[in-house]
Amino acid sequence: MQKPHSKEHEQTIVKRGGGKHAHDDHGGAWKVAFADFCLALMCLFLVLWLMAARNTESLQHILTEADGNKTDQGKGVMPEQVGGPRGSLIERFPMPRTGKTDAPGTALASGADTPEIQDAKVSYETPGDLQKLSKALAKMSVDAGLASNLESVVTPYGLRVMLHDTDKQGMFVRGSAVPTDRFRDLLRKMGPLFQRMKNQMLIVGHTDATQYADTGYFAYSNWTLSSNRAMAARSMLLSGGMRKDSVLQVVGMADRAPMDTQRADAGVNRRIELLILTSGQAQAVAAMFGMPGNSHGLGDIDTATPDAESLQKLRNKLGPEGKYGTGRDAN
Repeated sequence: MQKPHSKEHEQTIVKRGGGKHAHDDHGGAWKVAFADFCLALMCLFLVLWLMAARNTESLQHILTEADGNKTDQGKGVMPEQVGGPRGSLIERFPMPRTGKTDAPGTALASGADTPEIQDAKVSYETPGDLQKLSKALAKMSVDAGLASNLESVVTPYGLRVMLHDTDKQGMFVRGSAVPTDRFRDLLRKMGPLFQRMKNQMLIVGHTDATQYADTGYFAYSNWTLSSNRAMAARSMLLSGGMRKDSVLQVVGMADRAPMDTQRADAGVNRRIELLILTSGQAQAVAAMFGMPGNSHGLGDIDTATPDAESLQKLRNKLGPEGKYGTGRDAN
């Protein structure tokens, strides 16, 4: 006869697990994918922020003169043209004011070895004086490794100095008003020499005939580029120590005055010209643009045109028959 089981001997049965759920097929993979998406999105925002910060800094640098004043706050244009010929992505850096001392009679650091730099200011009036200045500038270009980029000619107006591109070395980053390192250094070294000069100068920017993609009236064009390059050259000279009143006029001529008429994109057409005027010619230019009633008589001003033979020789030297190409003689 079997005894009935007592409650004390009954086994306790524990059931584990609640069956298969719908999310068991995917596990935690969606969480990994979502984390990757968030990380990629954060990286994108970081890259966009860095690009915006760099563009803002570049614009402020272009609008800033050597003395720290903004030339046209809020209305400037970027030196690069989107869709234009090879714009620049090189960063801009502030221009340090070096090579100049406040004490009168103290040698300037960046040009102390130049014989023309003296305590008394020098006036270059005669062809011999202008030729002496030309040789000093030529020596600076040789020292800077830009001997092939500088040409000069003495005219009745003064000394015409042309700083132009070659096939191997450019003065500016293509499509922008950002000077290359060598050109920047050369202009700064010229600053102390011009600081001791009584003469005034015109700074003229030129481009080649290559056009930007956007040809609208308000688009960035060769006119804007040549003007910005001339202003950039002025800023470099000022940062080297040149006095502000040494510059009488800054002009941009786009592609209207090519040196090489046979090749529209010739490097010699992309240039900065420094026309160092004699005192008489400087007075004539100032009187031409002076306010009515304040202008003075021009006096005995040499109004003769430049020596045609000398200018033709220079054009032949720089043009198709010169060292930058072959072809017919430029007339």
